[in-house]
Amino acid sequence: MKITKFALLVSGMLTLGTSTMQAQMEQSIKINEVLTLNTQSLQDEYGMHEAWIELANISYSTYNIRGMFLTTDTTVLRPMSAPERMKRMSPIPSGDERTSLHGRQHLLLFCNSNPAKGALHLTVRIDPEKPTWIGLYNGNATELIDSVTVPVLAADQSYARRNDGAAEWQVKAADAVTPGIENFIKANESKTALFKREDPHGIAMTLMAMGIVFFCLALLWLFFTVFGTIMKHQEAAKKMAHQQPMKPITKTVEKTMEVGHKTGVILQEGLKTKGIDKEVYMAVIAMALKQYEDNVHDVESGVITIKPKDTGWDDEYSKMTQFHDPIVPTTHTAPRIPTGPEMR
Repeated sequence: MKITKFALLVSGMLTLGTSTMQAQMEQSIKINEVLTLNTQSLQDEYGMHEAWIELANISYSTYNIRGMFLTTDTTVLRPMSAPERMKRMSPIPSGDERTSLHGRQHLLLFCNSNPAKGALHLTVRIDPEKPTWIGLYNGNATELIDSVTVPVLAADQSYARRNDGAAEWQVKAADAVTPGIENFIKANESKTALFKREDPHGIAMTLMAMGIVFFCLALLWLFFTVFGTIMKHQEAAKKMAHQQPMKPITKTVEKTMEVGHKTGVILQEGLKTKGIDKEVYMAVIAMALKQYEDNVHDVESGVITIKPKDTGWDDEYSKMTQFHDPIVPTTHTAPRIPTGPEMR
């Protein structure tokens, strides 16, 4: 029993939701344009000039209008049953895919015609010599969806909404009739005029101007924020480079490694030669030869005796005492003057 009640409740809610959605969709179907006296305007598929009614779907969803009703009989406004009202109206037949209106789409229905000609031909009677009331009812013939009273029009004039779905109607000249398309189309209209027509109170203009201003301010804020962050990081990098310069540190490290390497080589070679480097030997010999050329040395057969003279060339040598044997002072004797026979 409880399950049955719950099922009935869910079914009722679904039916109510579907009916509400369908009613909302039906309200988006509007009578958009009417031409009562057709002499040179649109022809049907049989080449006939017939009065026509244009319906428009002003929503952006698809809705099938088959089963809805059109009528020009004002007696349907009286209280009566739905079946009685249906007898006084012309239904929009099914069987034609054109009755499924997509969003912002239009459909032309020919009046004073015979449904045998096609699904878009209705028996709705229109007298071009009298004002004509036209009503659009839903598929149950219980609710009036839209209606309009069309005044007497000249040949090939139409009575149309100013824009699709707009509340304001106007009479359109024969060369401005727009069957099956948007009501307001004017190729030579300037953008300013179009904007004034679409936004007569300036609300859209105000919103657009404010949006542009705030967008520009947002761009400026973003630019200066990013620019400031970049400059801040650059300044921090400069301070760090100034406090701890990278290149001098690199050069110092390289120089230290070079000096350490050379020092190691000198120490290793000095240990092998007991503290005397090869370059030192060469320097000693070069200095001795220089002093010989400068007559610092005396001349003896097979003997080169250096006179006592402090030249300072061995200062570096004297500092490296840890690598040398103790130096024994040498006593220099005065040179012996050779006699005559020895000289020979």
